[in-house]
Amino acid sequence: MSEDNKKGTLDFNDKYLGPIAFVPLLVFLALYLGAGLIFTALGVEEPFRKIPRETALLVAIMVSVFIGKDKLDTKFDLFCESAGQPGVILMILIFLLAGAFSGVTKATGGVESVVNLGLTLVPKKFLFAGLFIISAFIATAMGTSMGTIAAIGPIAVGVAEAASLNVGVAIATVLGGAMFGDNLSIISDTTIAATRGVGAEMKDKFRMNGLIAGIAAIATVILYSITGSTGEISGEFAYNIIDIIPYVVVLVTAIAGMNVITVLLLGTVLAALIGLFNGNADIISLAQAAQSGMSGMYSVSIVSLLVRGLTGLASHYGGIDWLLNNITKNIKSRKGAEIGISALVSALDFALANNTIAIIVSAPLALDIAKQYNIARKRVASLLDIFSCIVQSIIPHGGQVMLCMSLTGLSPAEIIPYAYYIYLLLAVTLATILFGLMKTPEEKQGIDQYADDIAVDLE
Repeated sequence: MSEDNKKGTLDFNDKYLGPIAFVPLLVFLALYLGAGLIFTALGVEEPFRKIPRETALLVAIMVSVFIGKDKLDTKFDLFCESAGQPGVILMILIFLLAGAFSGVTKATGGVESVVNLGLTLVPKKFLFAGLFIISAFIATAMGTSMGTIAAIGPIAVGVAEAASLNVGVAIATVLGGAMFGDNLSIISDTTIAATRGVGAEMKDKFRMNGLIAGIAAIATVILYSITGSTGEISGEFAYNIIDIIPYVVVLVTAIAGMNVITVLLLGTVLAALIGLFNGNADIISLAQAAQSGMSGMYSVSIVSLLVRGLTGLASHYGGIDWLLNNITKNIKSRKGAEIGISALVSALDFALANNTIAIIVSAPLALDIAKQYNIARKRVASLLDIFSCIVQSIIPHGGQVMLCMSLTGLSPAEIIPYAYYIYLLLAVTLATILFGLMKTPEEKQGIDQYADDIAVDLE
């Protein structure tokens, strides 16, 4: 071990294995993605869960032992230093707090009230447009696309069947609205991963991302209104406006720029107090609900640690430099850099079928590209989040599409084409890239935004 290593400072640039450094990550992809595709071809139920991501990552870690000539202790030091970086730990803390908030609001009736309020406000003459709006609102408030699809999907299917409408279109509206919130919500794990991954401020990313997503959403509502239906939603949808207050507080305080940890703690405590006041929960049930919500984040937290450790090893042995060189060698402009960042996270999401993990892996690489072409952090975070969500919405092996399939019994080909929001979001985002739109004042003036960079180096 070098003298620097003995002092606790590891040198990540003293070896160069190029593409060989990615062998452990490729093993992970081969096991997880390869097995999933094989089981899919065999018609096995839930094919991508037969070999879990965590198990595939453990095998990849075993393989990493044979990469490079460093001593085994040094390799584990490198792995642990990368996995345990402050940015990674903080991200995991935010994941857990977001889970606690979701668990408590569900237990106290907040989720049900939000859903029923949305259903009450549905434009009856424009069912598909209304379902999209409801799904978008709920996903933004809840911060989870899967939770939104699970909550609204069955209702959308039932209404469509009762009104003799196209079930594929109905569930696709929910899919699009759910991904709107997944991409935009400040308590979404993708937003958290994107902002923490590149050191962007949550409020800045929300504003930039919100403008792009907002334009796409408005166009989607218009399109669904033109091509939609005149179906009706019947039934009583009771809600308590008090139960919705925690969501409003979370959204307002986050947009105002309050620290995201403080925002989530405030929202969780407020939801718990309202639940106690309404008699919807007691201390024991609230404690269990918070734990249940956090447990839903355990998998992504563990995967985040393990993946970050493997990418740290890849960086140490020159893999990151090799990948960057190959991505950037044909990049000659800011436009090319943004396309490169978008293509990088898109390819990773297709391979991993998880937009959060794709962002975590690609964020350090994207930030390096952004520094070369002076692209604002909030812009990088937006591109990572947008393109990972776009790809996640159209891959048949993604969790969101598979959930839509299970709720309807339809094939991906009968659902994905009708997710208009996804395609409009792609079009709007590509327009901002190709026409050089939405530059910050600093970018327009040519001011180096990374000259006095004192943020934590995520690499």
